[in-house]
Amino acid sequence: MPLPETIFQRISSSEPPLLLISGKELSMKTEELLAYGILSHTLLADRAGITGNGDIASDGYHKYKEDVKLMAEMGLESFRFSISWSRLIPNGRGFVNPKGLLFYKNLIKELKSHGIEPQVTLFHYDHPQSLEDEYGGWVNRKIIEDFTAYADVCFKEFGEDVKLWTTINEATIFATGSYGQGLGPPGRCTPNILVNCSSGNSSTEPYLVGHNVLLAHASVYKLYKLKYKSKQRGSIGFSIYALGLTPATNSKDDEIATQRAQTFLYDWLLKPLVFGDYPDEVKRTVGSRLPVFSEEELEQVKGSSDFVGVIHYTTFAVTYRYSPSSIFPMDVEGFTKDMGVYVSPIGNSSFFASEATPWGLENTLEYLKDSYNNPPIYILENGARLESHSMLQDTKRIDFIEGYIGAVLNAIKNGSDMRGYLIWSMVDLYELLGGYSSSFGLYYVNFSDPGRKRSPRLSVSWYTGFLNGTIDVAPQDTIQLKRNFSSYSSL
Repeated sequence: MPLPETIFQRISSSEPPLLLISGKELSMKTEELLAYGILSHTLLADRAGITGNGDIASDGYHKYKEDVKLMAEMGLESFRFSISWSRLIPNGRGFVNPKGLLFYKNLIKELKSHGIEPQVTLFHYDHPQSLEDEYGGWVNRKIIEDFTAYADVCFKEFGEDVKLWTTINEATIFATGSYGQGLGPPGRCTPNILVNCSSGNSSTEPYLVGHNVLLAHASVYKLYKLKYKSKQRGSIGFSIYALGLTPATNSKDDEIATQRAQTFLYDWLLKPLVFGDYPDEVKRTVGSRLPVFSEEELEQVKGSSDFVGVIHYTTFAVTYRYSPSSIFPMDVEGFTKDMGVYVSPIGNSSFFASEATPWGLENTLEYLKDSYNNPPIYILENGARLESHSMLQDTKRIDFIEGYIGAVLNAIKNGSDMRGYLIWSMVDLYELLGGYSSSFGLYYVNFSDPGRKRSPRLSVSWYTGFLNGTIDVAPQDTIQLKRNFSSYSSL
């Protein structure tokens, strides 16, 4: 089939070119802290055994010109990065850090001068620690006003050059992982078998945070529509972490279990955006713990997204039966217990390791097309996690990317309104839950080198060849791939 080239000429990253997930950006000479940075210095090491931190990481702050040059040499037409609220507005409101502002302006200018369109995410797990200390961050409705004011600064300063904005990154996992399981910043939960959080309530806070995230997104969307859209002509989207979900067996019970998982993991936050309220099944299950929209809020939330951002890495098997390998703990009251099904890795996959299951992405895209009136979709992240010592011969990553591009082509052929596909990531990063032990980058970064030298992996030449047309990718026979995946139904 003809290749929709501009869909694939994109790449995604959120640590470079600014150290989004560091505790302090030393080069900016500011004193602000962000919730993620404190986590990277303390809680991640305590809870996950992760060594190192993100203070320097790949040093994109200093090396952004080199990185943009590498992007241009690959033939990229778009690059997604995140703006750090804490870097731009250190106290969460008021004073704008001139060094942070200048950096983002310079980065965007550099991208545009090389013919690369910037695509920006406004929130990627980091909010100013001052707001966490003042009122609890996302558990408090006060953050809606502060987040909207932050977005206003971004639109005013960068909106002439940025046409694609994502408000909240992978909102589902942010709410449940950070406030239900305590694995992400700011690390709140009811103590469970994985994490002994010092504060939080897993039965209420994920829903409260999800609610405030939706209201903050809708507020930003309204601001852009009223104040900026007529002149800047940009689009505002919302993203979810969309695990591929497949029944563990051919039984009717597991089919129903998979539908329930889709309701909680996809529909919980997407249905309000498209249809105006939470799914009935979520309402019945969660009851009074689920916040209620006012009529005015329902009207503001409904239809408040120009596109859906999908973050997808691999597929999991769903069953109603107990599974010891389930990635979501059921030992405390909360989101996963409310969902009431077991979601387990298939094959050699895990929550952190990405076995190539492109049929899972194709099924997810089909579900979103059929359930949400075929919304415009950007796949904001998709990539293969390899061990950090994998060095340069990343043939497994090439196979992974080729399979998923084939699945995207299938989705386009079947009518999905696909607008973009972005690989995670351009260079090796300090990862959210893997630190330096895992590698997603097309470019290897030597973190032992003070200069953070970049070296191209084999995937760079493959992806460059794909973009310039010398390497062809065909739609995948994903049904056969699923049949060949011998372990997918064994639990």
